[in-house]
Amino acid sequence: MVVWTDFERATIADIFSKLDYEAVGGATLARCLIVYPWTQRYFANFGNLYNAAAIMGNPMIAKHGTTILHGLDRAVKNMDNIKSTYAELSVLHSEKLHVDPDNFKLLSDCLTIVVASQLGKAFTGDVQAAFQKFLAVVVSSLGKQYH
Repeated sequence: MVVWTDFERATIADIFSKLDYEAVGGATLARCLIVYPWTQRYFANFGNLYNAAAIMGNPMIAKHGTTILHGLDRAVKNMDNIKSTYAELSVLHSEKLHVDPDNFKLLSDCLTIVVASQLGKAFTGDVQAAFQKFLAVVVSSLGKQYH
């Protein structure tokens, strides 16, 4: 079980209350697909992903990025029970979609970069540590290993 400090809880809630989900979600997923092109294989039905401009301008990528961020809301609201909160989603991604669990870590790294750029100087070392702890718990909850 993860132990959260009051600072960590408040910091995570504060970060998510400030996010523009549409902008951050789309930018995060687009960054992941551009920087780690092998992750594009999970989005073959999303149309043109041939270059960075096409990915950044793809409305399906933007929409799914927003969906991902809204999915993180579930963890923010259930910080004491993230693993069970994502149990069904974990099974979907591992058993039906066959998503490599390492890709969740790559996506969380991209999200950290986008959030840091949005928050600027407010994204201090302590804030980053809390945010990355939160994302690490989410990633471990989603990243169910293949059987």
